[in-house]
Amino acid sequence: MNRAELAEILRTSRARVRPHDVGLPAGTRRQVPGLRREELAMLAGLSVDYVVRLEQGRGPRPSRQVIAALTQALRLDDDDRDLLFRLAGHEPPQAGRIAMVVRPSVLRLLDRMADLPVLVLSAKGDVLAWNPLGAALQGDMSAWPPGRRNLIWQRFLGSSRCQVAAQAEEDDAAAHASVGTLRAAQARYPGDPDLIQLIAELRRGSPRFDELWREGRSSPWRTATKTIKHPSLGTISLDSDVMLLPDGHQTVLVYWAEPGSPEATALDMLRVIGLQQV
Repeated sequence: MNRAELAEILRTSRARVRPHDVGLPAGTRRQVPGLRREELAMLAGLSVDYVVRLEQGRGPRPSRQVIAALTQALRLDDDDRDLLFRLAGHEPPQAGRIAMVVRPSVLRLLDRMADLPVLVLSAKGDVLAWNPLGAALQGDMSAWPPGRRNLIWQRFLGSSRCQVAAQAEEDDAAAHASVGTLRAAQARYPGDPDLIQLIAELRRGSPRFDELWREGRSSPWRTATKTIKHPSLGTISLDSDVMLLPDGHQTVLVYWAEPGSPEATALDMLRVIGLQQV
């Protein structure tokens, strides 16, 4: 383990990430060019003291899970991710693992889509990135622990303030699509340990998921109309388009509404409300 170099890379990587890149409000009193240590700790699910010790080259060697959480929170590309693993004394993730890092070009796309709610999902439903409107619609996903920052886990085992696919018929379709997404992911990545753990946890904890899983059907995310219960806007229906990123089998999920419709007015209100009510 190279503590000094690891500390330097963590500090410089944190300085490169803008709050907007990870769905956090920028604020007006920031004294650092990138993320604060507190924000990195929150995104990675670590204590602030632990992040401080890592950036100062102190403490024990971080585990693979900690390094993986940091690379995801810092939005590192594959080369920088592998460097961080090696500096911590670990081998980088092997082929056959689900991609958990969003390409910088995709993050720039999110920057350009500032007027619509957008999420980027992994092949197993992890929320890897989102823009501020995505957080305003879906809830402050940075507050979810990293291991629970997964739409499929939240649907069957969690509870979020924004209920997506609120109608019974939509909920049934979304549940089937969620299970089908994991079926497809299992076929592509049969040896991914995090996927294996997620499926096992869902089957143990949710009889509904287990029943759908035993049906053995595959139905991945598709373009649809979603009814959403928002804590400030009430119940609104938005169209959701799905764009697939074939390199890492990631999904870009975009919510939108027809111009001039009541739903478009609701999105205008969402831009005003932002994260204030999330």
